[in-house]
Amino acid sequence: MRATLLLLTLALPLAAQEPPRAIRRTVPITRSFEAALKTGARDSTGRPGPRYWQLGADYKIDARLDAQAGRIIGRARITIHNPSDTALRQVVLRLYQNRFNGWSPRGRVPPSITTGITIYRLNTNGVEQDVKAQAPQWATSTVAMLALANPIAAGGSGTVEVEWVGDIPDIPFGRGGARGGRRGLKVFQLAQWYPQVAVFDDLRGWDREPHLGASEFYNNFGRFEVNLDLPAGFLVGATGTLLNPEEVLTPAVQERLARVLESDSQQVIVGESERGPSKGTRGGNRLVWRFVADTVNDFAWAASPDFVWDATRATIPGRGAIPVHLLYLPENSRYRQTGAMARHALEFYSRLWFPYAFPQFTQVDGPENGMEYPMLTMSGPGFGVTDHEIGHQWWPMMVSNNETWYGWMDEGFNEYMNVLSDAAFRGKPAVLDSLGGSAGQQAGVEAQAPMMWNNNYGGPLTGYVTYSKAPMMLSMLGAIVGDSAVVRAMRSYAADWRFRHPSPWDFMFAMNRELGQNLDWFWYAWLFTTESVDGGIDRVVERGRAWEVTVRQRGEMPAPTVLAVRFVPEGPAPRLMKNAVLQGDVAIVTWPVETWFDGRRSRTVTLDFGGRRIASVTLDPAARFPDRDRADNRWPR
Repeated sequence: MRATLLLLTLALPLAAQEPPRAIRRTVPITRSFEAALKTGARDSTGRPGPRYWQLGADYKIDARLDAQAGRIIGRARITIHNPSDTALRQVVLRLYQNRFNGWSPRGRVPPSITTGITIYRLNTNGVEQDVKAQAPQWATSTVAMLALANPIAAGGSGTVEVEWVGDIPDIPFGRGGARGGRRGLKVFQLAQWYPQVAVFDDLRGWDREPHLGASEFYNNFGRFEVNLDLPAGFLVGATGTLLNPEEVLTPAVQERLARVLESDSQQVIVGESERGPSKGTRGGNRLVWRFVADTVNDFAWAASPDFVWDATRATIPGRGAIPVHLLYLPENSRYRQTGAMARHALEFYSRLWFPYAFPQFTQVDGPENGMEYPMLTMSGPGFGVTDHEIGHQWWPMMVSNNETWYGWMDEGFNEYMNVLSDAAFRGKPAVLDSLGGSAGQQAGVEAQAPMMWNNNYGGPLTGYVTYSKAPMMLSMLGAIVGDSAVVRAMRSYAADWRFRHPSPWDFMFAMNRELGQNLDWFWYAWLFTTESVDGGIDRVVERGRAWEVTVRQRGEMPAPTVLAVRFVPEGPAPRLMKNAVLQGDVAIVTWPVETWFDGRRSRTVTLDFGGRRIASVTLDPAARFPDRDRADNRWPR
């Protein structure tokens, strides 16, 4: 009897043997997010909860560049504001530059070995730390955990005073930067250059993730007052506003700067022949440049005696004109056309999401050709890199996600909006077709981690997961709800989390709210799996005046059924079905994703256009749904 049943089973078609497709229609919720929902810090609408809070950290920094030794000597007083209901019994400091010292764990070999950051004085909330005893431990990590003898009370403030020396990595020619560094002793890009208080948030408490090199950052917002002591003749670009131009710049340079906002033209502020003490800058031996920046999550700068300085303006909707500064090496002549690119990006993204909030923007040249900081990017001169790095002023500089864990929330969103910006810059319509479909090419590859995996440990396809998949995901979403609806929903999400720290769940819930439907099936498939739709047309049969089309979804990700139907030239005018629209001589017919929720893997749909015969049928004609092989998406083959 058992043998007979086995033979019957083997005789059945493959489709009949397959188990129903299990389609999950909820997203996993972590314990930390559940706890935040219960406390009211987060909300199921995707907005910040009524009891949302975030740590603040204000910095007063005095730093001296020793250009001949290639190092920075600094001291800082950091005021920590603790609005949580938990007393802080420790402080976590980030020592990012220790990734270069050869002792700290790293996931990417740095282009240079240095001594990292050496702390020689540390006072935590009024108590001096034994620096000599703890220094060996600090040297072996990018994270230093410090117990507080005097805890910082809930709702109160505390201080960290630190003095340090930082060795600036020398980036060899032919190698890209490592988020800053120097080229010899002439061009310096200072990033992650000071001891920084880690984020303490409502989801995980202190963020103790190490900096391994590939993933980026997660920082507190605060106010920075920074004094930079540099050799005279060095030109400086930095986060923030220069407070003392009259002390560091010549009257001629000051006069040119005063006229920058009068025109869109890119103007020379310090030309190649005007560089040096008493020319571009005041004379003397050394000068102190004083900068201030409010509500920013980092501070970076660049300096060189070889820089030339151009400037233009960007007109921000609702705010007016702001200066745009370009500091670059004269041999990089393409920078002379970069002002228009920067202006376009600042103005375009201000219209797309919300107005650029900072008082100025600066782009600097150097060994790092693509990295972003508040009000400042380290970037090459081309449109693509300029546009992308300026896009980061929105995420994560104003909507500040945890880049270390979920890099797709800034890099991926940025790649998506770069498609829109690039098209606008060239005066062409944006094309999002084929993006979503291309995700099928990597579906199921063992080296691919889900998007919700910690990006620090993302493996060999971390770049694809971090940069490429979010535009693909949003391409598919646009095919379901409309591309303009996606932009409107993301605009609302961005406004809700402006200068706050959203999580992926906040994004998912906000998009569900704004789009007016529960898309948890969509988020689960894209963010928590590496699945695809892998659709195809199994057969097309003519039955009288109607046609039956059997569609299969071989992957575990569901998708709407979208068919492009092309008619033969002769015959009666097609009578449109209720779920069809006519685009030229092609009818686009759609069945919603819910028709797959019963678990079936194939379904037969009927096309009835009042007797008009069909020449061809194409599944997913815009290639928006992840598909491993599009060869089976068309009938006839």
